[in-house]
This record gives sequence, structure tokens and C-alpha cells, in this order.
Amino acid sequence: MIGSAQNLYFPPTTGSTWETLPPESLNWCPEKIDLLNNFLEDNNTKAFILLKDGKIVLESYFNGHTENAPWQWASAGKTITSFVTGIAQQEGFLSINDPTATYLGEGWTSCTASDELTITIEHQLTMTSGLNDGVSDPTCTSSSCLECIATPGSRWAYHNAPYTLLDPVIETATGSSLNDYTTQKLKTPTGMNGLFVSVQNNKVFFSTARSMARFGLLMLNQGNWNGNQILTDPDYFNQMITASQALNEAYGYLWWLNGTATYMLPGLQSVFNGPLFPLAPDDTYAAMGKDGQFLNVIPSENMVWIRMGEDPGNLPIPFLLNDQIWEYINDLECELSTTDVSQPQLQLTPNPAQERFTVTASKEMVSIEVFTAQHRLVKSQQTSGLDTTLKVTSLPPGLYFVKVYFADGTTRVQKLLVL
Repeated sequence: MIGSAQNLYFPPTTGSTWETLPPESLNWCPEKIDLLNNFLEDNNTKAFILLKDGKIVLESYFNGHTENAPWQWASAGKTITSFVTGIAQQEGFLSINDPTATYLGEGWTSCTASDELTITIEHQLTMTSGLNDGVSDPTCTSSSCLECIATPGSRWAYHNAPYTLLDPVIETATGSSLNDYTTQKLKTPTGMNGLFVSVQNNKVFFSTARSMARFGLLMLNQGNWNGNQILTDPDYFNQMITASQALNEAYGYLWWLNGTATYMLPGLQSVFNGPLFPLAPDDTYAAMGKDGQFLNVIPSENMVWIRMGEDPGNLPIPFLLNDQIWEYINDLECELSTTDVSQPQLQLTPNPAQERFTVTASKEMVSIEVFTAQHRLVKSQQTSGLDTTLKVTSLPPGLYFVKVYFADGTTRVQKLLVL
């Protein structure tokens, strides 16, 4: 057995029974839950579920959506493909080190035969195939659309076509359709529903929100469903959720990773400093798709949450919505009484700030980081004691997030407005 999270509940694989955990048991305030739900509804959300220890704490449906209605995962469904690729490998049908041409045949790209043979399944899983994502249609899987522009493994680029071609790799290797293999190896053992559906050049997974939550719970328990170790290869599981290459530290095997020093984003070759989600715990990893389809897994909190919905409409990068949801989750706790000192208290003064601001805390601090609203780290300072002053004269006016690390290992984040 790979290992498992502690004290997890698993819903039955049939029926609609799922134990709940009252929000008040976590000291979550009803009015703050209302604020979260209002934010979700205002941003075109269809479904939101938050699990703690496997139990449902929050579950809401908006804009006419229901518990039994399916919705697209978009690119968040890539993580299902990653998972079943690992199962196909553990069953001996393939090795991720195999050339993709072993399963798709010679000429699946427009590269030379020798160059084509250097592209492996692992390159497809890590978005490092070296194929040109700048073609007119990056979802096109015809050989004429697949041009070699870099040595595989030397360039990270979010490219749908090589990912989509993992589907026929799995089908050729296993002798089963992608839907049949996913049903047998993943859906039936966990009680998930859903189906991969052809949408133009892509195969998109559709399911209910609770099925997405089930998959998150399976991942939280390291591929083990209530004692049934579905993914038995610990090396592959760990590779899925750790940096798969040095180019984009925030990308595993089709999973997005928090807590890394740098990250890259789809459609760009730029490298950004700081974690992908400054407001989320560092060990968070996520499945993310177009229009804000999110599955967050947080081992340190024994937590999973999912959001399904339409384009929030007011964000240049829907990824930002994930961090905005975290802002509301982080604020769910009721105000602590003066006798409750289990959580460090934090104050930024003045706020708004012009030249400098002071961070005052109730517990010893060790470092402070300041991030822009676009997740870029702009200031980092080591400290000690209960108060520290930082200059902001070099920062353009705007909204920032101040993340404080405490000596006891906890962190807190607060907004700072710079004038």
C-alpha cells in the first residue's frame, strides 16, 4: 500500500449517501459561507463542493444546475488520463518511456522519422513533446499539424494535441476504448460516473460534481479507495504531483502544483516567480480547465474542493478565480475570541499604505512575502519577533497579498492596498 491520509471517510460506491460535517464544527461562520456562495454565483459557478476528511462540509448548486446534472471538466479531465496511464503502465500494457510511435505508428507527426522516435509518452504527460503549439489550431492531431521545433524535454508548452493523442495510445496499448478502460479501472471502483465525449478535436470528460469530488478524494488518499489500492505504483503517483521537469516547476503529469518557486502558464513561454496560488497551502495540487473547472487537493488539510461552471467573464486568466476562491475559504472561520490564541493574529498598518507598512502579529514571524494580484512575488524579507516594517515605495499602486510565515509553521495571508 502506498500510504493513506488519516481518518478519511469514503462514500459508498452506489447510491447517493455521503456523510456530512457541520461547518460549525470547523468554526465556520454562516455569514462567511454566504459570502463565498454569493461570490461563486456572481462568477457563473454551476457547482461547488468542499470535503474535509472525506465528508461534505459545503455543497452548493447555482444557476439552474443540480446534483445529478453532468458538466464538462475541460482540461481538468487531463488528470483522469494521467491516472489511467499510470494504471496501464502498472498492468504492463505500456511504459511511459516508450516512444509514442510504438502505439500511433510511424508518421503520426510531420517530423523526421528519427526525431519522431524521440518523443515518448512521458513527454506527452509533461507537455514537453517539442511539437509546435503555435500552429493555427493547437488542438489539431493530424500529422500535418504536428511540427517538431525543439528537442523533446527541452521546451515546455501547453499543447492540447499531444495530450489528446494519449487517448489512442491507451486504447492501442490496452485493447479497450478509453471510456471502457476508465470505467473498469477508475469509475466502478470509486463510484464515479461520467464519460469522455468527442468535442471537435478533443475528448472532454463530463460528470456530476460529486464524481469530481470522488476523484479528488481518491487522489487525497494516494490512489487508494477505502482500502482498495487502485494505483499501486508509488513512483508514478508521486511523479504525477511533483515537478515533472525543470522548465515549469508547477507542472507534474498533467497536474498543476502549488508551492514552487516559479511557474509557467498556457500560451506563454514566460517564467513567473512565486507560487501558482499564493493564498493556498503550499502542498495544494490542482486539476484545472477552461472556464474555471477546478479540483483542488490539499493533503496537509485533509481537504478537497471542486468548482464547476462557466467562464467567470471578468478575469484575463481563469486561474485567478482559483486563488480568489481560496481567499474566501481562508476567511471562513469566525472571529476568534480574545482567549483563543491557537491561531496567530495579524495586522497590517497603515492599510492602505503609501511609503511603508508594519506587520504586527501575535506569534513570532520568520519571513514575509508580498505578491501582486497576478501571483508575482515582488518582495521577500526575513524577520523575527512580532513586528516588522517594510517599504513599498518601489511598488506601483494596486492590490497586493502579504503572506506571513510563522515560527510554528503556520501561515496567514492578508490584502494590502498600496496608494
